[in-house]
Amino acid sequence: MKVEDIDRVFEIETNSFTTPWSKESFHQELIENTLAEYYVLELDDYIIGYGGMWLIIDEIHITNIAIDTPFRGHGYSKTLMYALIEFGAANGYHHMTLEVRVSNDVAIALYEKIGFTGVGKRPKYYIDTGEDALVMWKEIK
Repeated sequence: MKVEDIDRVFEIETNSFTTPWSKESFHQELIENTLAEYYVLELDDYIIGYGGMWLIIDEIHITNIAIDTPFRGHGYSKTLMYALIEFGAANGYHHMTLEVRVSNDVAIALYEKIGFTGVGKRPKYYIDTGEDALVMWKEIK
């Protein structure tokens, strides 16, 4: 992801989440956060999704991942997740973690399909609804 991608990424973010990150948050992640790594997924030179992660010691924490609404259901989330996993494997990271709403059955099924397992919950993690987050973990080989 580049700074010039932020406007399009922000569109996807606001289409995907009830409490979206701000453009400023993405700008800060790209410019100031030395632990952050972000990818965009393009289809015919058009950004259809993005994923972000923080690189912490030997662990990757997925911060956000989204595919724009018209492109969902075609396997693009899986493609993007595999790109993040491949980055981790190629750069010596051993673990990945993420949080997901306990009600997000579609995302949980995807994460389980690619090797994540639920390891705990963060009670009332989501500010907008007070919903719990399922903490998921994956070993990278």
